[in-house]
Amino acid sequence: MNIQFLTQDKFDALGIERTELKKEKIPALARRIDEARQMGDLSENAEYHAAREDMGWAKGRIQKIDAILQNAEIISTNDKNSDGMIEIGSTITVEVNKKERTYTIVGAQEADPFEGKISNESPLGKSFIGKKKNDKVEVKVPAGIQTYTIKAIK
Repeated sequence: MNIQFLTQDKFDALGIERTELKKEKIPALARRIDEARQMGDLSENAEYHAAREDMGWAKGRIQKIDAILQNAEIISTNDKNSDGMIEIGSTITVEVNKKERTYTIVGAQEADPFEGKISNESPLGKSFIGKKKNDKVEVKVPAGIQTYTIKAIK
């Protein structure tokens, strides 16, 4: 698996989710499975099958979280930009189509375009990495080529 870039907040949140799954969700699902088993015929027991499916999801989620945490590299979104270049963790202000937008470059696990968090692996994120203030960045999007002018880097 590739390096997973995470902020400390996301790393901690995944750890909490993992703990909750192991200590609360999985034991509760095990009880649901046991109770459903006691109802009799398992072949037509929807509750039993739903609980087993939920258990499979929970165990799979723990495996996924473990893989992410084992390959995590913590990024800081503070005190970035010592050399004036955009890197993972940078918050940038750009101008595109005469409008200003602010983005934070984060790892794929934290990307949320509605909150202005773009992945370092996305076409837009990749295009910004390594650029400096006042650089113009052209990005091919479904509507054509967009030109972004970098106004500020934090």
